[in-house]
Amino acid sequence: MKIVGFELQDWEQEYLKKKFSGALDISLYSDKLSLENLENAQDADGIVIFIYSKLDRDILDKMPKLKFITTMSTGFDHIDIEECKRRNIVVSTVPSYGENTVAEHTFALIFAISRRIIESHERVREGNFSPTGLTGFDLFGKTLGVIGVGNIGRHVVRIAKGVGMEVLGYEKHENPKVAEQLGFRFVDLDTLLSESDVITLHLPLLPETEHFLNEAKFEKMKKGVVIINTSRGAIIDTRALIGALDCGKVGACGLDVLEGEPLLHEEKELFSKRLKKEDIMVALEDRMLFERPNVLITPHNAFNSREALMRILKTTEENIYGFLSGNPKNPAF
Repeated sequence: MKIVGFELQDWEQEYLKKKFSGALDISLYSDKLSLENLENAQDADGIVIFIYSKLDRDILDKMPKLKFITTMSTGFDHIDIEECKRRNIVVSTVPSYGENTVAEHTFALIFAISRRIIESHERVREGNFSPTGLTGFDLFGKTLGVIGVGNIGRHVVRIAKGVGMEVLGYEKHENPKVAEQLGFRFVDLDTLLSESDVITLHLPLLPETEHFLNEAKFEKMKKGVVIINTSRGAIIDTRALIGALDCGKVGACGLDVLEGEPLLHEEKELFSKRLKKEDIMVALEDRMLFERPNVLITPHNAFNSREALMRILKTTEENIYGFLSGNPKNPAF
C-alpha cells in the first residue's frame, strides 16, 4: 500500500512517518500536488492533501490506482467529489478541529478593525505616539449578524455575547434550542443584512453558496457595515465587494480568505496557459483589495494554531488507519 502526502510541514512529515513507516510505503512532500509533480504520486493507493492541491478529472485520470484521499481540511471544494464517487474513491475530511480557533480569529479581525489596531501599531513604529485619527468604535451594544450558525458560528456567538453584542443568526435549518441556549435570535436573511453592524460568514463553499454575498445583498446592508469572512473566498463576489467599499456601503472588511486565493498563494500560476480569463480577473480584483486601508487581510490563517494543527494531524492519522482497516472515517460523502 502506497500513501503519498503533499502540503506537509517538516514536523507533520516526521509525525506521519513515525506512525506509518513500518506499515506503509509512505512518501511526503511540502509542495502542493499538481500536474508538474504528479509523477511522485501516479502509482499511489492513497494521498494526503490540503486545500491548494486541486484534484480534478485531469489529475485523477493520471492516478489509476487511487482508492483513498484524505484532505487535512473541513472543506473539500478542491476535490471533484462527483468524479471520486464515480471512481469509488473514498474521500475523508477533518470535520472538526478548531471551531474555537477560527472563531477566535474571526474576533481578532473584528477587534483589529473596531479599535484600529494595525494602524495604531504602524504609527507607533514610525515614532508617532498621537492617537489623532485613530478613533474606533465599541462593539458593546452593536448587532452582529452570523451567517451560518454551525460549530464555528456558535463559538462566534458565545464570544459576541461575552462582549455585549446583540446577535442575529441566519441558518437554512434553524435550531431554536441553540438560539435559546446561546441567547441570540434566528431571523430571515434580509433582516440580518439590514440590521447588522457587523456581518460574519461561516458557510461551506457549495454551488448554492458561491457569491452568496453579491451586489443585491450588499445593497440591503446598513451603510458602513463591517464584513468578516473566515470561511471560503468565493462566498463573496469580489467585484461586488469592491463596489460596496467604493460607495461606502461597506465601511471595512476583514478577510482571511480570498476568491482567487490559490493563484495568489502561488503567483507563477498566473502565467499558466490553463488559466481562464475569469480566474485572472478574480486574482486582479483580489489585488485591488490589498492596498485599501479599510481592508484587513490575513493569509488563510484562521485555522493556524498549534492546538488546531495537532488535531488536524491526529484526525488525518485516524482517517488513514480507518481506510487501511476497511472502515473509512469522516467520509465527505
